[in-house]
Amino acid sequence: MNKLKCAVIGTGYLGKFHAQKYASLPDCELVAVVDINEAAAQAVAKAHGANALTDYHELLNGAVDAVSIVVPTTLHYQVAKDFLAAGVHVLVEKPITVTVAEADELIALAKANSLVLQVGHLERFNPAVLGLDTDEKPLFIESHRLSPFNPRANDVSVVLDLMIHDIDIILALVDSEVERIDASGTAVLTQGTDIANARLQFKNGCVANVTASRISLKLERKMRLFRPSSYISVDFQNRVLTKHRTGSKEMFPGIPEIETHESTFESGDALLEEIKHFVACIQTGSVPLVSGEAGRRALATAIRITELLA
Repeated sequence: MNKLKCAVIGTGYLGKFHAQKYASLPDCELVAVVDINEAAAQAVAKAHGANALTDYHELLNGAVDAVSIVVPTTLHYQVAKDFLAAGVHVLVEKPITVTVAEADELIALAKANSLVLQVGHLERFNPAVLGLDTDEKPLFIESHRLSPFNPRANDVSVVLDLMIHDIDIILALVDSEVERIDASGTAVLTQGTDIANARLQFKNGCVANVTASRISLKLERKMRLFRPSSYISVDFQNRVLTKHRTGSKEMFPGIPEIETHESTFESGDALLEEIKHFVACIQTGSVPLVSGEAGRRALATAIRITELLA
């Protein structure tokens, strides 16, 4: 099988890691990295034996088969649109675009050209999440994503920066339309919202209480799922999955015992798994775990929460 010719658009903090992963895959050839900062592009390109470019338009002539788009969110739509129109498979970082209308256009373009459009919701490839069974639909979900302040990501609100990870996972787990959203939040250190809470009520009766903060003194990424016969705790940060289930014996007369099973997963490379999945979907024609439609759904919910906060 011929190697996929790949490129990374944007060589900032995350983009350089995308380049590293492509360069490590035997099925891929990292053809080029692109950044308007020529020195940054050259540094990453030199490390992996790729070409350094400052204008991604030079790759729209059939030079590549697939790209990762790791540029500021405001540029996602135009860059992804250009590559999809040129017949190139696209992995675009989250959020997929700025508006739902932009996301719809990218989805339609990918479908029309039979291309893979995957959205970089990295937490879906956390081994603790991959180990989560979906035997029962959750009745209630509670999630906390807390982080100390990082100036790197203050161009968007905490909803689009952090909360959207949990929104994406929750929407996939519940698999029902959102019926009502209530939200509250405030700005503390930036002009945007720095801490927020949203309550999502779904048509199937499930309720999700989602909290995100980028002004916390600690780092915490946890989700708790309450299901008809089980309670599950997911610790994204430490990759621990704890399952509590009702057993066959009784703890008290008429009250079933609680059986607990804890799984701790090895420190994996979620970004490598995400990119390997992207490559596999291209090779097999499969639908990505986080498709354009999934990215659009998460974006639409995050935008609604942001509007309520405003």
